[in-house]
Amino acid sequence: MNKKLLLIIISGLSLLSSGFAVHAQSTPAKKALVARILKLQQPGIEGVARTLAERPALDMLDRAGAALTTRVAADKREAVGKEIQADVKKYLDEAVPLVRDRAVKLAPTTIGAVLEEKFNETELKSLADFLESPAYIRFQQLGNDMQKSLVEKLLTDTRGLVEPKINALDQTVAKRLGITAPPAGAAGATPAK
Repeated sequence: MNKKLLLIIISGLSLLSSGFAVHAQSTPAKKALVARILKLQQPGIEGVARTLAERPALDMLDRAGAALTTRVAADKREAVGKEIQADVKKYLDEAVPLVRDRAVKLAPTTIGAVLEEKFNETELKSLADFLESPAYIRFQQLGNDMQKSLVEKLLTDTRGLVEPKINALDQTVAKRLGITAPPAGAAGATPAK
């Protein structure tokens, strides 16, 4: 499930229900409905955890990539790059399952507690039924296709508007760093010796 959509649904429904829901005590039926919802949302919860675990490694890879070109001899860059990638893979292999499992374990006492507090039994049943509905499941399955379609069209429609701005930014940053940027159209040219 799209992580952002999961957060939007839960946040939006929480806000809507806060004005309408009667803050009834939790019942076994409510607990069962919350468990059902959490089970349906488990892929989204796991996705949030994966992103949380991956973010530091991706940031580190970005910094390492920049340092690699300036601090490592050209003949050693490929080998060092592969070693760094192996280190990051090892971290991800250890950290992602750890954070994912912990997120799933914490969900009942965090997300589940909010659901139990902010929703009444009827609302929880409606939410669970919605999340299980064939239309919603199909909508979720089409999410990547819809996003891809939008991104492709957006890139096509804005490329001419954004590329000059990117080029100007690139030149401005290069100037501030004291780097001589190649003239426009000479990106593939090699410097004269």
